[in-house]
Amino acid sequence: MNGTTVTEFVFLLFSCSRSTELLLLTVVMICYTTILLGNLLIVVTVRFEPKLFHCPMYFFLANLSVLDISLGSVAAPKLVKDLLNHSSSISYGGCMTQIFTFHFFAGSEMILLTVMAYDRYVAICHPLRYTTIMDRQRCLSLLIVSWTGAFAHGIFQTMVIDQLPFCGPNVLDNFFCDVPQVIKLACADIYVGEILLVFSDTLVILPCFVTLLISYATILATLCGRFGKGGRKALSTCGSHLTVVSLFYVPCVYVYLKPFSISQGDKIASVFYMVVTPALNPLIYTLRNEEVKGAMMKLKNKCKLLLLPQ
Repeated sequence: MNGTTVTEFVFLLFSCSRSTELLLLTVVMICYTTILLGNLLIVVTVRFEPKLFHCPMYFFLANLSVLDISLGSVAAPKLVKDLLNHSSSISYGGCMTQIFTFHFFAGSEMILLTVMAYDRYVAICHPLRYTTIMDRQRCLSLLIVSWTGAFAHGIFQTMVIDQLPFCGPNVLDNFFCDVPQVIKLACADIYVGEILLVFSDTLVILPCFVTLLISYATILATLCGRFGKGGRKALSTCGSHLTVVSLFYVPCVYVYLKPFSISQGDKIASVFYMVVTPALNPLIYTLRNEEVKGAMMKLKNKCKLLLLPQ
């Protein structure tokens, strides 16, 4: 036993008036509905459009949508329930599960975004070798690496927290179990634990961030000499990906690549990468991508034909 006597944690949620809470509830419900419908639409579109399904970029995009649904589901449904009830608590086991699932899905998404940057680098900088380098076996291998690496990261984060004793208080100034807030409640010296957790986060975030910088610096240097339709299309695709990367990375870097502290800024950043970003991703990719929009129209027309009376 690690000396833990706490059986549940209580969330403070958001310090605001009831009318503001109801407004926040509406926003969260809209975002979560968009997460489910928008990302599911992308998955279905890619799956049933052969041209997209066999293209590495869209294969990764469909997997990103699966991760967005998973990441958004870690805390959003419970947040909706808690805002309706105006109070919230979670069992100790439920808290550890949230920590693991968040780091697993967020880590997978971070690595997958890096893989997608590598895919664009190969497509733009080595177009003649693209189909050879990014064959289906390589795509599956990269996908397995992202899931395996994130699984190890999630397990490590959860094990470090689970080894600490919690004997009160048990109030978390957040809407879900996030490591920076949970570790501060441990009734023991947390210095070593903080170092291990920050090191683990850095081990995932820093290599991905450096790889992204190198990939896009090389891509932009290559595109500088291309002003035709192909160059504009590649730049538009990269622009969408960079927007998604920025929306996801900036809040994560703000929260995790610094000594753990408790602030309202962390809570706002958490709302962003847990709820807002997964809802924006399908909009960013579809509104700026003619191929996806065209495939969605074809899928819509097929559905209409199937629904017409024979």
